[in-house]
Amino acid sequence: MVDQARARKLAKRISQIVAGALEHEVKDPRLAMVTITDTRVTGDLQEATVYYTVLGATVDAEPDLQGAAAALSSATGVLRSMVGAGTGVRRTPSLTFQPDIVPDEARRMEELLARTRESDAEVARLAAGAQPAGDADPYRAPREVADDEE
Repeated sequence: MVDQARARKLAKRISQIVAGALEHEVKDPRLAMVTITDTRVTGDLQEATVYYTVLGATVDAEPDLQGAAAALSSATGVLRSMVGAGTGVRRTPSLTFQPDIVPDEARRMEELLARTRESDAEVARLAAGAQPAGDADPYRAPREVADDEE
C-alpha cells in the first residue's frame, strides 16, 4: 500500500537536504546558481526525482544549464549519501536530477499575455472611431397598420 503522505514528507525532506548540501557542502562553482524547486518520490520510496532551475548571474548572462547538469551528475553520489544520513529511511532512494521547465513556461505565457493585451488595445483603438457599415438602424421597422386597414 502506498502512503502518499509519507512520500510527500520524504520528498520535502530530500529537497531541504539537497538544497542545503548544494549551498554549504558541495563546492562546485557551477552549482552556485542552482535552486531546487521540487522533488517527487515514487510510491515505493525507491526513486526520487529532484527538479532544479539555474538562475542567470546577470540579466544579460545566459545560465549554464549543461554545466549545472554535469555538476549535479558528478555530485549525485555525495548528495545521495547526505540524503541517506539525513532521512533515516531503510533504503535511500536513488536521485535523478531534472531541469524544471515551469519558470520557462511561465515566462513564455507572460510574453503571450503581453502580446494579447497589445493586440486587444489595438483593436479597441480601431473600434473607438469606427462607424457602422450600413444605415444607422439596420433592422427593418415593423409595418405600421393604418386605421382603414383594421
